[in-house]
Amino acid sequence: MESSGRPRFMKAVFLDTASMGSGINFSGIRESVDDLVLYEYSSTADCIGRLNGAHIAISNKVALDAATLQALPLLKLICVTATGMNNVDLVAAQALGIAVRNVSAYGTASVAQHTMMLMLALANRLPRYQTDVRQGQWQQSSNFCLQHHTTLQLEGKHLVIVGRGELGTRVAQLAAAFGMRVSFCARPGYEASDSRAALAELAPEADVLSLHCPLNEHTRELISRSLLQQLKPGCLLINCARGGLVDDQAALDALIRGQLGGYGTDVLPQEPPRDGHLLLDALTLPLNLMVTPHNAWITPEARQALIDKTVLNIRQFRQLS
Repeated sequence: MESSGRPRFMKAVFLDTASMGSGINFSGIRESVDDLVLYEYSSTADCIGRLNGAHIAISNKVALDAATLQALPLLKLICVTATGMNNVDLVAAQALGIAVRNVSAYGTASVAQHTMMLMLALANRLPRYQTDVRQGQWQQSSNFCLQHHTTLQLEGKHLVIVGRGELGTRVAQLAAAFGMRVSFCARPGYEASDSRAALAELAPEADVLSLHCPLNEHTRELISRSLLQQLKPGCLLINCARGGLVDDQAALDALIRGQLGGYGTDVLPQEPPRDGHLLLDALTLPLNLMVTPHNAWITPEARQALIDKTVLNIRQFRQLS
């Protein structure tokens, strides 16, 4: 045993490999520890038994609460295979001397691509025109094309981005390639110390509003009913960040009355939405609404990068042992 209290022999347990999807190579993790146990799914109730004797816990979404951590005296490291660490009681981990490591910037290209997909699909009224084709309207048209849904040319339009981190910056680069004018708003909650314009100031000028910020006390329902009312008619709203950033009822109302030209979201407040959600009610949904199942990040490249960065976290931790 080292003076740091960290063991030379390390056992790791991956609690929810199914969250990584198929086709992922875990050999890097296996080569970085002395013993690796993989579980496809785990509940919090499973964790004490499954992590007994483990020094490293790897979890994507399995909750590791204080009671669980207190029952695992050998646990030294928690690797969260995600950026958000809200599934771990960080206060308890710190008090118990358990290091917690997350992964960032693994899905930048994937999520930015998905953001642009939603933007382009809504700008070109893809859901509406696809519905028309399926209903036979093009086949029965007196003209060679359908053009009764006015599309939006992105070149020259104003994109306002909330969040100037890795993702927001990449989306800005892609949008610039389409000839869009891009503005970043001030960091919500820190407008007084941020030289950029506040969202409330930029919102009325936006042709597209895209969210790439964390969910916290400053950003919960950042896109409120009052802010939606300030948007120019036809503005597109994209959320590939976190459920809870948007007042979804207000956004749905804005779609129905025509204030929003389209709303594309990859996230909902509860995931999976087992109890349903107002944006999933197929009887009332407008066609300028696109909901994707939190899969902006799931390209094979992004998922493998997530594991590879977790490997680096484990190796860096072991170097300190």
